[in-house]
Amino acid sequence: MPTSPRSAAPPHAPDPARPRRPPLQGRPQPSRTRRPPARPPVRRKKPRWAMRVVTTLSVVVLASAGIGHAVVTSLDEDITRVDPFKDMKNRPAAGHGMNVLLVGTDGRDRITERERRKYRLGGAPCHCTDTIMIVHIAADKERASVVSLPRDSYAETPAHIDQTTGVQHGPHPIKLNAAYAEGGPQLTVRTVENMTHLKIDHYLEVDFTSFMKTVDVLGGVDICTTRPLKDSYTGLDLSAGPHELNGGQALQYVRSRHVDGASDLGRMQRQQRFLAALIGRATSSGVLLNPLRFRDVTRAVLGSVRADKGFGTDELLDLGRAMRNFSPSSSEFTTVPIGQMGYAVKGIGSTLKWDEPKAAQLFRSLRDDKPLAPSHPSVRSAVARVEVAPQQIHVQVENATSTEGLGRRVDGALAAGGFRTTGRPATAQEPDLKRTVIVYDPRWDRSARSLAAALPGSELRAVDGQGPVLKVLAGADFKEARRVRVDAPSPGESSPVLTGDEVLCR
Repeated sequence: MPTSPRSAAPPHAPDPARPRRPPLQGRPQPSRTRRPPARPPVRRKKPRWAMRVVTTLSVVVLASAGIGHAVVTSLDEDITRVDPFKDMKNRPAAGHGMNVLLVGTDGRDRITERERRKYRLGGAPCHCTDTIMIVHIAADKERASVVSLPRDSYAETPAHIDQTTGVQHGPHPIKLNAAYAEGGPQLTVRTVENMTHLKIDHYLEVDFTSFMKTVDVLGGVDICTTRPLKDSYTGLDLSAGPHELNGGQALQYVRSRHVDGASDLGRMQRQQRFLAALIGRATSSGVLLNPLRFRDVTRAVLGSVRADKGFGTDELLDLGRAMRNFSPSSSEFTTVPIGQMGYAVKGIGSTLKWDEPKAAQLFRSLRDDKPLAPSHPSVRSAVARVEVAPQQIHVQVENATSTEGLGRRVDGALAAGGFRTTGRPATAQEPDLKRTVIVYDPRWDRSARSLAAALPGSELRAVDGQGPVLKVLAGADFKEARRVRVDAPSPGESSPVLTGDEVLCR
């Protein structure tokens, strides 16, 4: 917000911020007893002009706030209401900040036939939840923390009445996304609160239609991928590099589960990356400062969402004001820590079992309104995204210099970063290398690129028959190994906490 201009100086008073100019040489000076005709000094025009601009902007801002309130008030009537908190008892104590349970539902019955064919949305709607996230807005409105809850998470429901059959159920184990099918929003909220011990303040349900419209009205989102992404089930087909996705393409991106071995965990990371890109587009495009554009975006979203009765005009305006202060680095994303993949449950099948101690620590941080990501920017910026996890890459280090102990240093640094080194560095046949070289078999090129990211400035050298063990010829340029993390987590690997600026296109 612009600061108020300083008070104008009295007429004819010297401006203390400007030094007096010395009199011009050779020019007669005016008499002390005669004054030139009174007229406004030239230098006063700028402050008066600036004052008029500030005044005009203030009026515009005030008017915009009024228009924005009127617009949002009218849009409030378009929201379909649900009551997920009805008759709920023994709920967790409220923490600091605001917790929103964001649920993504199918809703393909509202998609046009052309869009169904184009974006592979065929089949009957399942009326299920594909996405479950907790969005925490900090009390100071300057940070948003997003935690993804895998839909196949092992869960135990409280007693409830099945919405479909009307049968009374006692507490029993299910997959988390099945809570919606059995008991709708209310059972979903109750189950999430029981698992996280977090009090959910608001409930927001988004379907395919609102998702696609929101992306399109913002003009698309920018997504980057370190490797090609192709999924025959959704039709996703992206080459490595940056892409601008429209609403339908973005839906393919966040729905795809068959582009890597990480399945749902990889998909959740893509969903988080999409949200970061969406926040980046919204905060950089000026939509939150333009009441008319804000209206268009809000109308696109609210026309096909369901929300609790308390999520109304004031909450929408508070959220809009909060996001005006957001930047990509203000948002942080993670997935609840997984302790066991493929946890078999009779009658349910394979589930994901949470790592209870780590999950409890994560949700305690949300309850206490604490950031999840490291606060020091250098810690975050030192990590590079790669295609293959370092734990899957075998490395033999050789010292290619006359510097004693360099091989041990490089081996130790790579091992500390998670690479599977032999622990027995050797002496290279090529001495006096100034630049570190990575020797690799072309069949393991993705692993070689991942290792090269950990050794900035290194040279890649393909050698047929090298096999799965990559060789590092440590050169004189080695200073330190950079930390890397895989673009999509391997099964059983915990998801790191990422800030929005780490996952956006650079």
